Amino acid sequence: MHSPYHEGELAAQRRAHESNFAERNGLVIKDTIMGGAISFIRQQSMAVLGSRDKEGRLWASLVFGNRGFLDPANDGRSLRVLLREADRQTADPLWANIAVHPRIGILVIDLGSRRRMRVNGRASIEADQVLLEVEEAYPNCPKYIQRRHLHRLASVGSFEPGDARHGVALDPERTSLIRRADTFFVATAHVNRGTDVSHRGGNPGFVKVLNEKTLRIPDYRGNSMFNTLGNLALNPNAGLVFPDFENHRILQVTGAAEVLWDQPDAAGESGGTGRFWDFHTQHWLETQLPSSMASEFLDYSPYNPASRE
Repeated sequence: MHSPYHEGELAAQRRAHESNFAERNGLVIKDTIMGGAISFIRQQSMAVLGSRDKEGRLWASLVFGNRGFLDPANDGRSLRVLLREADRQTADPLWANIAVHPRIGILVIDLGSRRRMRVNGRASIEADQVLLEVEEAYPNCPKYIQRRHLHRLASVGSFEPGDARHGVALDPERTSLIRRADTFFVATAHVNRGTDVSHRGGNPGFVKVLNEKTLRIPDYRGNSMFNTLGNLALNPNAGLVFPDFENHRILQVTGAAEVLWDQPDAAGESGGTGRFWDFHTQHWLETQLPSSMASEFLDYSPYNPASRE
């Protein structure tokens, strides 16, 4: 592999004075899935996929399935998403996006154990599978993940035909969902390195709704790689997805983000970094979680910053 970081990530690392940490942590980035992660991926029933539509907008999507619906090759060079074992939400733009822009990102995450693995590459949709040729694969730390136990009530989920809603501005119902959220996922992209998807978490209310089209999100201390902020420095387009496990809903939002550095933060909302990003919504899509999935909240991450307000 070439350098694991592109110019946007390197610039963000320098600005945060974390280049040395990033260089060390970048040693885990490989062009194949490490052997120890293969069995972990095969045991999961949830993944988050990032994709780009024909207009260049980015989307983050939740995909659920039976254990084994994520099937890495034994050599770690490819990853299959077996559609016959997955709960496929046809309203999600993900499936059309892959055909238009095949570079996607996948985050495989086990909320119960706080383990996660990122796998990025070039995908194609075949008869009954998405086949991803791996270009980057690496684990992430467990910080800011709220533990939930996900379990399946049936082998394949079903969706109501008319369960999708969409809009432009965030109305009171969507605003309420975001203000209650303790977890979301974000898709960003680099023109040459492709699409990436990452986790964000905090105590409920950590995402602020500034108005009907703007969210403010704190950027906590992480692994020093700055994958998300590095992408945003070069390409502001981003996609967010908020799972509402308690009310069985999924809210996807696409738009553009602006990174704010060195901000005053007397309330400690950023956990001491002084970093935020404002997300400007362009379109939202709300669908239902598959009826086959159920969840149980266990606890909040001990790393979540507590606001001093």
